[in-house]
Amino acid sequence: MIYIDSSSLLKLLWEEPESGAVRKAVAREEQVVVSTLAELETEVQLRAKRLGGAITKTRYQAYRGALASFRETAPFEFRDLSGAVFRRAIVQHVSGSKQHCRTLDRLHLAAMEELGLRRLLTNDAKQARAARALGYTVVSPGLRWTPARTERGR
Repeated sequence: MIYIDSSSLLKLLWEEPESGAVRKAVAREEQVVVSTLAELETEVQLRAKRLGGAITKTRYQAYRGALASFRETAPFEFRDLSGAVFRRAIVQHVSGSKQHCRTLDRLHLAAMEELGLRRLLTNDAKQARAARALGYTVVSPGLRWTPARTERGR
């Protein structure tokens, strides 16, 4: 079982260089958990592309339809989060980790904790480092690592 964040979820909707690698990684999993946070962040990114003129209304609706179809598609499982995820994020933040983490990334990591998950599928190098600092296993398909970040999780 693995938690997918929006950086990887979006690669399943539109083509980017890492999209094929993300699809293969998802296909290897028995269960891919999509939190309400990942769903919201993905919806926000889709709307931003639409409002910014990067995609047409028809394409926007198609992407939203594809995201909705994941609810009925294996191996995806959508899970709600409680308000307690914010307290978990604060506790993680002040616990002394020396790894900086952006707010939404911290919330994803707190969501993983709330859902009892220890594996993360992300294409965000900063989030991957923060997850590893918490002892999580990270899968980053297709992500290009700089020499300072040569570790690839699995």
